[in-house]
Amino acid sequence: MTLSDTPIVLPPIPAKRYFTIGEVSDLCGVKPHVLRYWEQEFTQLKPVKRRGNRRYYQHHEVLLIRKIRELLYEQGFTISGARNRLSEGRELPQDPDAAVRLTAAELHALRTELHSIQELLNQAASAATQTGQLSLR
Repeated sequence: MTLSDTPIVLPPIPAKRYFTIGEVSDLCGVKPHVLRYWEQEFTQLKPVKRRGNRRYYQHHEVLLIRKIRELLYEQGFTISGARNRLSEGRELPQDPDAAVRLTAAELHALRTELHSIQELLNQAASAATQTGQLSLR
């Protein structure tokens, strides 16, 4: 059970190598000061720092931030609990690109679409077998 009844739909992550803290803030729905705090609390989160101490996050770090956000804001974990859950290693796949996740609303829309396609195919197959155009072996 989640803390919020309406899931937050986050924007897709663009195909870029590095993201600024402002971009990550927009992509993850978290303010920049929270991201800086999370860097202190989660050892897995280590953005590249360039001149002027500017932070640049990579794609896998954006996915990690989204997971941290989900654990804290949607599942109700404490910082300590989220840290423990992430350190178990079960939450993040080995391949960061495999971490594409659908929100509950997106998953529901996809299932609805697939059911309607299945129904159309069933109707077409039924009509074709009735007219003798399709033989099922």
